[in-house]
Amino acid sequence: MVCLYRDNAKMTQHIPVLRDDMVNAVMTDPDGAYLDATFGRGGHARALLRQLSPKASLVALDRDPDAYQAAVDLSREDSRVQPMRGVFSEIRSLLSNNRCNRLSGLMMDIGVSSPQLDDPARGFSFMRSGPLDMRMDPESGESAASWLNRVDLSDLVNVLRELGDEKNARAIAMSILDKRPLYTTHELVTAVDSSRSRRDPRKHSATRVFQAVRMHINDELSELNRGIEAGFHHLADGGRIGVLTFHSIEHAIVRKKFRGLVRPVVPRRLPVRGASLGRAKYVVKAKRPHPTEMNINPRSRSALLQVIERIE
Repeated sequence: MVCLYRDNAKMTQHIPVLRDDMVNAVMTDPDGAYLDATFGRGGHARALLRQLSPKASLVALDRDPDAYQAAVDLSREDSRVQPMRGVFSEIRSLLSNNRCNRLSGLMMDIGVSSPQLDDPARGFSFMRSGPLDMRMDPESGESAASWLNRVDLSDLVNVLRELGDEKNARAIAMSILDKRPLYTTHELVTAVDSSRSRRDPRKHSATRVFQAVRMHINDELSELNRGIEAGFHHLADGGRIGVLTFHSIEHAIVRKKFRGLVRPVVPRRLPVRGASLGRAKYVVKAKRPHPTEMNINPRSRSALLQVIERIE
């Protein structure tokens, strides 16, 4: 969900990544029901609403309290918008409870947003000193500081390796444990820098560590898996689900999930091919931002859009 977010005395600008590509790929029925499962500041949602008729509806979902408030504000301007607060794994119950059973389209923009990164109080960025929180919903769950101050060496090494692809995971983990207790982002950066591990000259030494800790604290990969399953369950025939991801682990999860829906694995002895049993087809297999967009918004460089359509 990385986007450009600028504050100055006159305006705040929020530019969602691959906005038009996402909306054009997902929008199938101007009168349909849609879900933006990562509302954020509403960039994709507003673009979609401009293409929908007065009969259409849009559920604006987010776990972040500031994003949810932005959805509430938009609903006061546009009666087609229904704000909801929750996580991907709650999509089935949230939609069923609100009698929204069949969707024409679903959008998911994965990861941390620029408003979250740029707010020191949220603790997502190693570039700004603030409390070591990192929760998408600061009113729920365990903070990064709480977890880092109790986790054992083995578990921390595994998180850094699996979620951050950190080659120096053990050295960094030992340094973090040695510097505990940690309460601020600056203290975590100092602990990483003290590890004396090899540096990647292309990245800040704490980049992978902050990514791994954030993804663990918010259970992001599990939520992504469950969100795709729940979203696909609610798609109508011909409905589409578009997922925008920002690093290789997320790319791979979506690719595997979509491939399983398009070409399910079947035993070799059966006289059918996986493709003939598929419940979906590709609309956008892998779309990257145009170089112009990357120049305007450098944080979009790693973005990848994948879209499938449900078929009966």
